[in-house]
Amino acid sequence: MTGAFLSGLKTDLGGRSVIDLSEDMEPYLVEWRGTYRGRAAAVVRPADTEGVALTVRRAAKAGFAIVPMGGNTGLVGGAVAEDAQRQIILSTERLDKVRSLDTDNNTMTVGAGMILADVQATAREAGRLFPLSLGAEASCRIGGNLSTNAGGVNVLRYGSARDLVLGLEVVLPDGRVWNGLRALRKNNTGYDLKHLFLGAEGTLGIITAAVLKLFALPEHIETVVAGLPSADSALELFKKTKASLGERVSAFELLPRRSLDFAFRHVDRTRDPLADQHNWYVLMEAASSETDTSLSGSLETILEQAIEAGHVHDAAIAQNQTQAAEFWRLREAIVAGQKPEGASLKHDVSVPVSRVPEFIDRAIGAVTQRLPGIRPVAFGHLGDGNIHFNLSQPIGMEPNDYFALRKEFALIVHDIVDDMGGSISAEHGVGIMKRDEIATRKQPIEIELMRAVKRAIDPENTMNPGKMISMDR
Repeated sequence: MTGAFLSGLKTDLGGRSVIDLSEDMEPYLVEWRGTYRGRAAAVVRPADTEGVALTVRRAAKAGFAIVPMGGNTGLVGGAVAEDAQRQIILSTERLDKVRSLDTDNNTMTVGAGMILADVQATAREAGRLFPLSLGAEASCRIGGNLSTNAGGVNVLRYGSARDLVLGLEVVLPDGRVWNGLRALRKNNTGYDLKHLFLGAEGTLGIITAAVLKLFALPEHIETVVAGLPSADSALELFKKTKASLGERVSAFELLPRRSLDFAFRHVDRTRDPLADQHNWYVLMEAASSETDTSLSGSLETILEQAIEAGHVHDAAIAQNQTQAAEFWRLREAIVAGQKPEGASLKHDVSVPVSRVPEFIDRAIGAVTQRLPGIRPVAFGHLGDGNIHFNLSQPIGMEPNDYFALRKEFALIVHDIVDDMGGSISAEHGVGIMKRDEIATRKQPIEIELMRAVKRAIDPENTMNPGKMISMDR
């Protein structure tokens, strides 16, 4: 049956659309971080929506499940196939075209396989901004960004991925196509169906195209690095900056000194941004769509007042684009700098912005008490409450021994998050990694409603089965 199924797809989609040799499938089977290794009968790469729909129809008829894949940059196993006999990976990488661009309406319609950096560049060439920005933007694909409701550094001003979408085109589990590509900001005609698929991690259907919101391209951008004594001081600086600049604040990132030390040791072209070392750093960006001569002056005033109050010890405003890029490189180098330091346990969590310092203090205290010598690296998007609470192994500890403690440390960290009314997945999603845990941490009625939606749209459980929510009950 597998041979006939794949042979039919090769005939109708073209030979380059189907990969069934194990050595050629390898890049699609291993999650980029190496945490998960999958197994699949084949990888199918349709060139258009009709090809996706045909593949899904044939798969449903032949009894195959579909695992959608974008750029394979996920961190929770959401695009990992788990059955070499009955699952196929459907890659959207060839759906990479711009369908339309309307600068008067500030919208762009793109295929789901378009790389995020290319979406950004296309908007920029048209004098517009598409603000979704994250570390993997040079390789992740917009369909995967939408399917996981990606966050990134600009959520503070523009919202997460679901806030940047007006319409979707989706292939449903039975192969039918829902064309919801409406470029409307007001459409009050019933359920907003697109939100079923945004953040659903491909469990309800495959996003094949999207209408994206565009914004005015900033004319004036100011980038600041500040050194602070504590995370509490960072929160005070955030409150003061937001009160003064409002929506002009587009990013507000928190970095501990340890993360910079790791970057300096292991990542080229990184250097200390300030004369002295500080316990914590803030990297913030403010922007205006007009030439705003008051912006730099306002920032200088904010920083001067924060220094007088003792919340900031030193700060620097980038004098040009090159220096601004150097500041941002420090933020981008955090993950690369951690890897050579040994095994790392990663937690992507969120709490109310007002409680970020409390969470950091409680979580660092709890993990350090459990394992003296552990090296916490708590960094991320203070402005929206999303902290990446990563834990580098104690120096000299065997990585396998450390990884064996993964579930125990997840329980420690996530219990604190729960107690503070937070979320154990802020922007990375659920996938396989957190599927069973959310079933115990969410309210039973939430799980019941999620299962009801899944059964209604995908009654045979053939669309990315085993991800996000278990359908065993």
